[in-house]
Amino acid sequence: MIWVGVDYYPEQWDRSLWEQDAVLMKEAGVHVVRMAEFAWSRLEPQEGRYDLAWLDEAIDLFGRYEIAVVLGIPTMTPPLWLTQHYPDVLPDLPGQPSSHPGVRGHRCYNSPSMRKYTRLIAEKLAEHYKDHPAVIGWQTDNEFSLHMCRCKHCIHGFHQWLQERYETLEVVNREWGTAVWSGAYTDWSQITLYETSEQHFNPSFLLDYRRFQSESVVRYQQIQVDAIRQHNPEQFITHNTWSAPLPLEHEKLYEPLDFASFDYYPASSPDKTATNPYSGALLLDRTRGFKNRNFWVMEQFGGPPGSWMPIWRSPYPGFIRAYAWQSISRGADGVVFFRWRSAIAGAEQFWHGLIDHSNVPGRRFEEFRTFAGEVRALSEQLSDTVLVNRAAILYDFASHTALQLQPQVEGFDYYEELKVIHRSFVKLGIGIDVITDVSHLERYDLVVVPSMFVLEPGTADAIAGYVQQGGLLIATPRTGVKEGNNQCIMRPLPGPLSECLGVQVTEYDPIALDRHTFHDEDGTLYHCSLWNDLLKLTTARAVAWYSGDFYEGTPAVSVNAWGEGQAYYLATFPEEAYWHRLLAELARSLHIPVISQLPEGVQISTRQRGEAVYTFVLNLSREVKTVKLDHPYERLLGRGQASSTLELEPYGVEVLQSAPQKHIGQA
Repeated sequence: MIWVGVDYYPEQWDRSLWEQDAVLMKEAGVHVVRMAEFAWSRLEPQEGRYDLAWLDEAIDLFGRYEIAVVLGIPTMTPPLWLTQHYPDVLPDLPGQPSSHPGVRGHRCYNSPSMRKYTRLIAEKLAEHYKDHPAVIGWQTDNEFSLHMCRCKHCIHGFHQWLQERYETLEVVNREWGTAVWSGAYTDWSQITLYETSEQHFNPSFLLDYRRFQSESVVRYQQIQVDAIRQHNPEQFITHNTWSAPLPLEHEKLYEPLDFASFDYYPASSPDKTATNPYSGALLLDRTRGFKNRNFWVMEQFGGPPGSWMPIWRSPYPGFIRAYAWQSISRGADGVVFFRWRSAIAGAEQFWHGLIDHSNVPGRRFEEFRTFAGEVRALSEQLSDTVLVNRAAILYDFASHTALQLQPQVEGFDYYEELKVIHRSFVKLGIGIDVITDVSHLERYDLVVVPSMFVLEPGTADAIAGYVQQGGLLIATPRTGVKEGNNQCIMRPLPGPLSECLGVQVTEYDPIALDRHTFHDEDGTLYHCSLWNDLLKLTTARAVAWYSGDFYEGTPAVSVNAWGEGQAYYLATFPEEAYWHRLLAELARSLHIPVISQLPEGVQISTRQRGEAVYTFVLNLSREVKTVKLDHPYERLLGRGQASSTLELEPYGVEVLQSAPQKHIGQA
């Protein structure tokens, strides 16, 4: 089924409201509530003294109304008794609010006390609710992030991590290149962080420290997973990641979990309508890619956020419903809205929920009720459907992190590059996966590798092998610059992929925000910016050339035949129009359906199960949009057959059913 739910915090409300809320939730179509992820001080008011009676009462109440419960392990908010008596719980993060008690996220993943009391609270909850029929699953912690904590426990843990990875200081010195600036280590105790900017730090050291801290998150989460699995092997476990760019090794984080979850807050301001729907699509596709399977949204936009920032604009009519359908269209099997009611106390008082402080259901609530009713009507048809895409973007944690540590040129951002490429696919109606694993590239006909700055030999071999076996590859500048140890590769760029791509970079020009131009074989002129590689073609042929500067006429885009496949190299960062043209041409050559006239703001995606294919058409804009159809489809939200066109009101949504071989607007 497709689950629809809300986040609910019974500890924040008078008991007299609980049943009223449950009744209204049941009437509105709520299947599930998430609770308790911030309730540690109520669950364990003093060390070793647990009070679960109030949570028992709340869960029993929702169970009576046939509303399921997902329980959160409340470790993102350690109680004050814990930070008071065991101060090692707090991370050492100078100048950051999460270093202080009483906020949230104020916990060090390597703190012995934090790990001990995490195990105790997780075991207590898991054992207590192991047989409760209303509890269907668990959420570990809440919104894990990468702490650059420098406490003694993190430093000691880092030393152990280095010893496991490199064994000796001699190897560390070699892998980090510490001969530079007289930085050689002669004792493990010398490896530490300092109160200074990272700007001049050894980049190999910094990348490894982020790897260590990312793995610390994974190991910390495993304490909770083990406690839950021991008592509840049949109940699912997930975690709710948030936003981007957040360089965690998510594939490792989600490996022991049943599925990924995501907290989705699309921007409601009018000035974001041109870009926000596409950024959101990327976030959803990334979440699906963490485990290459469907996911949940554990916090879906239910009202304008605020509190520690100015309050966002009120969502336009249809906004809440449309973005919730966008989540489902891109693989969500559960959509849980944050939150049921706006908080009347605490730091998140103005992070609005479906119901305002007045406790009077209004327009947002009614829109939620409409969405829930639609999902209820289609849940059986959409159950067990998945997205099957033939194109992918390869995301790389090490490259993302290394490029954050050493920005290459003004204006360049790894994640922003991903946005441009992904948006181009979406605007063509091409289904796209965002993947992290190179072991299954053969699943895709077309793979884009953006700026794989850190390129290890095994990864390079897998990418080249994909092309050799018939794949179509597109690579972009700043690929193959570094080895896994974040030292530069001593060979012409793009390093280990030079042969596959059939080019060598003889020089590069970091043009930053200057706008240059290049032209293709038809003479069409395109803008480019940020970075221009000057190419020497070895076995590749040019398909576009720079139009100015001292390297006028030098190849800007090339293609190389490699084995049974082809490899394109974009030597610059082109404007979106070029991506649109290139991807459309390549997709057509691969017989991937392309929608040539998809209106701005309209997104199309499909979920399928066997012979049944469901096509979602969403207008994520404030204007009426018309979508051309190649044949009539059965309209599952509207009535009757679609004509030759489908007119969508602002934030309008339609779900169409068709046979697998039929597509909308195939060019």
